[in-house]
Amino acid sequence: MIRWRKGEVVRIRREWPGAVELDVTVPEGECRALAYPPLVGRPEPGDEVLLNTTALAMGLGTGGYAMVVAVPNRLPEDPRGPGHLVKARYTPLQATVQGADEQDSPHHAKLREADSLDGMPVIVADLHSALAPILCGLRAAPGGRAARVAYVMQDGGALPVWFSMAAARLRESGWLAGVVTVGQSFGGDLEAVTVHTGLLAARHVLEADVAIVAQGPGNLGTGTKWGFSGVAAGEAVNAAGVLLGRPVAALRVSDGDRRERHYGVSHHSLTAYGRVALSPALVPVPELPGEFGERVRDQAELLAVRHRLVPVPVDGLREALEGSPVRLSTMGRGLDEDLPYFLASAAAGRLAASLLV
Repeated sequence: MIRWRKGEVVRIRREWPGAVELDVTVPEGECRALAYPPLVGRPEPGDEVLLNTTALAMGLGTGGYAMVVAVPNRLPEDPRGPGHLVKARYTPLQATVQGADEQDSPHHAKLREADSLDGMPVIVADLHSALAPILCGLRAAPGGRAARVAYVMQDGGALPVWFSMAAARLRESGWLAGVVTVGQSFGGDLEAVTVHTGLLAARHVLEADVAIVAQGPGNLGTGTKWGFSGVAAGEAVNAAGVLLGRPVAALRVSDGDRRERHYGVSHHSLTAYGRVALSPALVPVPELPGEFGERVRDQAELLAVRHRLVPVPVDGLREALEGSPVRLSTMGRGLDEDLPYFLASAAAGRLAASLLV
């Protein structure tokens, strides 16, 4: 289940909030490794490290690192401060954090009776890579630039938000007012037990005008109708609906992925929104040109039984996407390789901005 290696840190490659990328020597040679200082301390050149090399050996794209499990000769100090939520529970790296919704939190009184999002738009997406383009579309729309936006990260992909360089950069640039990590995910500005309390914390603690809900990097799919982590997008629509928010269901669209189940509107969107999401949502349908655009519109019609389809023009969105403060990439494809994917995500941001005026 786990490939264990001992290694020695050669050099620090780069770092961002919560994460340090390293070059490490192992018996097979030199490899790239990632450490989370809040969990294991900060490795330095010359340190011996204990590694989990499973994802590296499997050749995973998103998770293609050796992960630092411990720096055995220089352990970090014991954690300080309150917190009774245990995340990554009953694993060797289970961590204690303070939940915004737990009894000892300064936000507990505010969240104890909280039961409504007050009509806040909640944009739901399948993939983490939709986060930045959604923000591009939102900020390019009238009134969107001034909106406070919170990212609510589900636990279907990476559990530590620190893995996401994009989330860190978007936070630093002011494009995000904060990150709320929910379920088993952790490391956000706020922690919460469920998507429901995560959304309520985004609204009532971070005072967000808009929330974006998506899993962290590294979604899981099996090529089956139901075996993919993005099924949780449908549950997020339900959470937004039951809490009196305004769900906006961003479509996963691609003309760069030639797999039939993902070409046009992905079956992930059709299953999550068409079968799992019971609360009605607004579904932004990007007005893409040509036969591919017709395919997307025809596939989206399958969602019209329960949801309201909203055609969204895409004029000006490419220019907005080019202004992203982080690199745009999905499944290894950039803006030029899969433009419809990014336009569809930006269209969701554009539609959400229209709900603010």
